[in-house]
Amino acid sequence: QVQLVESGGGLVQAGGSLRLSCAASGRTFSGYDVGWFRQAPGKEREFVATIGWNGASTRFADSVKGRFTISTDNAKNTVYLQMNSLKPEDTAVYYCAAGWSTIWGTERGYDSWGRGTQVTVSS
Repeated sequence: QVQLVESGGGLVQAGGSLRLSCAASGRTFSGYDVGWFRQAPGKEREFVATIGWNGASTRFADSVKGRFTISTDNAKNTVYLQMNSLKPEDTAVYYCAAGWSTIWGTERGYDSWGRGTQVTVSS
């Protein structure tokens, strides 16, 4: 099972940018789908973005489309989530997850999860 560690969270002002990283160990991401999810206090976890490791396919939640991008660095076994034009409603713990047979927009098929990184966006 691939092991995942998120990093890059922090406190930013509305309109600012932040880049999250998801690094894999134990094995590579090769052949996997990698997704980003987030959970705000008192709310259910929601889908944010996903990418096939070949980089050909990316998908985003409507709430972040046009503001967030997702990319991979194969040599570093790392997936990035670049977040621009951040809004207070983006405040949440962000998780990355990996799986080989996932259903877009859901948590189904994601076998490995990181422990999360906090993103806080101030008004």
